[in-house]
Amino acid sequence: MKQIEKREDISKLVHLFYKKIRKDAVLGPIFNSHIKENQWPEHLEKLTDFWETNLFGIPKFKGNPTLKHLNVDKNLEYKVTQEHFGFWLQLWFETIDELFEGDLATKAKEASRRMAHGQFMAIWNYRPSVKN
Repeated sequence: MKQIEKREDISKLVHLFYKKIRKDAVLGPIFNSHIKENQWPEHLEKLTDFWETNLFGIPKFKGNPTLKHLNVDKNLEYKVTQEHFGFWLQLWFETIDELFEGDLATKAKEASRRMAHGQFMAIWNYRPSVKN
């Protein structure tokens, strides 16, 4: 097992993880309906930038993940659940554990846990009120 040391390591992690996501029975349909086939290469590069920024502190990522998640929730008629984020975390942790160990692997897990919670709370807080 090796440690996460460079961008290529993050890229390997991101590519394997999203290969699993795209095949997953629960998450695959969500991701595949929001990201067209020809958009995946660019999306994976952006996610590699995101994790490089988070793990190495290199300011490469530009984007608004919360806005993207809010849009997905809206497109799914406000049905994104904590379980979706739980499945996402489970696959992320599994993929990290297959490839890496060490401090940055742990940091990637801890950061993803905080992000999943933050994204779900943003989704929850921005949902329209249901009036009876």
